[in-house]
Amino acid sequence: MPKISSDTLWEQAAAEVHRREAEGGGEDGGETVSERTVFLMGSKAGGKTSILLRCLDRDEPSKPTLALEYTFGRRARGHNTPKDIAHLWELGGGTSLSDLVQIPITPVSIRSLSVILILDLSKPNGLWVTMEKLLQATQAQLEKVSSQAQQAQKAKPGAKHHMPVRSAARVLPKDYPDRELISPFPVPLLIIGSKYDTFQEFDSDKRKVVSKTLRFVAHYYAASLIFTSIKTESLMSKTKSFFSHLAFGLDRGKSVSCDSSKSLIVPAGYDSFSQIGSPPTTDVDITTLHAKNPKDLWKKVYERVFPQENTSEQRELKDPAKDPQYSEPQIDAMRAQKDQELDQYKRDAAKSWKGLELET
Repeated sequence: MPKISSDTLWEQAAAEVHRREAEGGGEDGGETVSERTVFLMGSKAGGKTSILLRCLDRDEPSKPTLALEYTFGRRARGHNTPKDIAHLWELGGGTSLSDLVQIPITPVSIRSLSVILILDLSKPNGLWVTMEKLLQATQAQLEKVSSQAQQAQKAKPGAKHHMPVRSAARVLPKDYPDRELISPFPVPLLIIGSKYDTFQEFDSDKRKVVSKTLRFVAHYYAASLIFTSIKTESLMSKTKSFFSHLAFGLDRGKSVSCDSSKSLIVPAGYDSFSQIGSPPTTDVDITTLHAKNPKDLWKKVYERVFPQENTSEQRELKDPAKDPQYSEPQIDAMRAQKDQELDQYKRDAAKSWKGLELET
């Protein structure tokens, strides 16, 4: 009986493409098409879709993301050349649907995967908890998939067309700032602070806390950081350069800005802990915080300035059908009616069973 492969059709197709690339660039010997995957996640209603559409030059209205949505972008390298493809996944619902990271992060996609975390600067009281939960969920899935891929490769040592496996540990250049003190994210990571137009109206001390904290987090994960607003063309142009760098391998530009009084633009490797300095603690005594490590210290200082919102509401909205942003009045009314009918049926059924028990 022939052995049935457990690989999906997508994984088998990707393996075949890489086998042909290794043998000489495809059947016709021409230039091969590059395929990359970019996974976007972040604050609920934080402007993820709007930013993505602008980066893709799509002039269409943005709609709330339903759970997890897929689209793609294409870009030609030159005249009469194949178009490179970017597979784009967007996670909706903030942190409530973080379990869905397992769909875009697979043994196939991990080889060319980048992650974009979009945080709503206008809502700093939900920023740290959103960032922490999404990065933890994504990193756990990356490590799981990387481990599975390595085990599968060891199980078939004689296979001729293995795909290269990306390690869960990202290797940085030897001269990378603070190389021994940071914990690089397993794949390239871009942190985007959205709604900068609202954020710049904040008190300067509060802006400084948010800016320095995100600089610390970005440097700790060896990530790039940029603040943007869809209402400011110059900021969106720079954001698009960072996006295109991840999606198509284009140059991300040379702009750098670490001034907390302006929009931050900090490419990975352009910052350091010495430049960032210590957490802004005008009203906080660091010695009373009992932090376990530097990241925990920054978290505790940040949460003293911006107490994080209770996540119990997010847990209650785990079902997207109960989320107000997806409301459909007619459908919701019918659903409520059916729920009432179901409850009544359950009560009637319970009475019937009690009656049968009494008779016996």
